[in-house]
Amino acid sequence: MSETLEPSPGRYLLSRYAESMFWLARYMERIENLARLLDVTETFVRTGGTSSGWLSIVQINADVERFFARAERADHESVVRFYVLDRENPTSIMASIAAAHENARTLRPLISTEMWSQINVFHRELRALTPADTTPARLSRLCDQLKQSCQTHAGITAGTLFRDQAWNFYTLGRFMERADQTTRLVDIKYHTLLPSADDVGTAIDLSQWHALLRAAAGYHAFRRVYPSGMTPASVAGFLLMNHSFPRSLVLCVEQLRAQLGQLRSGHGLRATEAEEIVDDLRAALIAQSIDTVIGLGLHEFLDWVQRRLISTYGAIADAFWRAPGEADGAAGAESGQGQSQA
Repeated sequence: MSETLEPSPGRYLLSRYAESMFWLARYMERIENLARLLDVTETFVRTGGTSSGWLSIVQINADVERFFARAERADHESVVRFYVLDRENPTSIMASIAAAHENARTLRPLISTEMWSQINVFHRELRALTPADTTPARLSRLCDQLKQSCQTHAGITAGTLFRDQAWNFYTLGRFMERADQTTRLVDIKYHTLLPSADDVGTAIDLSQWHALLRAAAGYHAFRRVYPSGMTPASVAGFLLMNHSFPRSLVLCVEQLRAQLGQLRSGHGLRATEAEEIVDDLRAALIAQSIDTVIGLGLHEFLDWVQRRLISTYGAIADAFWRAPGEADGAAGAESGQGQSQA
């Protein structure tokens, strides 16, 4: 495998830089997604929702086996400790910021001073957290701080990162993580939070759909499209198939397609297999209505999407930085959702 991705004089990008850019974006996106999910779940449970909301976080992140090896039950204390403070849990916020920081260290020749400084400060702040910062009374404030720090990172990156191949790989990682999380949110709501059909349409059912939209930062955008009324199909359709919502599955897939296309047309970097998989995903999303997908089986469809995202990641890694039989080398890429999910 070539050490560089593009053999143009003066425009070299090391494969390890491409990999680190991809994973830096994924880990920062993962922190924000976890903060949103924890915040919404705490509010939902506190205001009268079922305590199974805490278990749903574990299920969304495919961590059931790992979590119950460390805890007897899924409640506020055990779940928040596992996902915020536990440095041994590869899907925790603490592990994610450590991996993001290490990838940023690798990328110092490419990223701006502002990017590096902000990640450094964020990393120090999180390392200073204690159990007292994650109590029910303080969790919402902590989640707000996490979201704001991640959004600050995104804004600094958008304003300072040079628009070359590094930007393409960063954007690929960001939207790969976002697509995966959106599909898991919708899937768990449909098949875990309300196991009884008798609960459909009740007040708790509607409150859970509200919580789902807030976890995806989509409640106000949803109300712009649907000023009144809320059905499972309208919420699922919005989160999966709305071309204007920045966290929808179809928009994420469009971004993956655009970045792979830019790498090919603008820089001569090809990932043919990844482009074909993404094209199939896009075709499946635009060819069907949400009612058709639900009728044929929403869970089966989302499971197929998640497997396609995993295949897309594998094809990108094989094309740009992973030699045959080689594990990912970027900090943290070999653990947690980097392997079990897309």
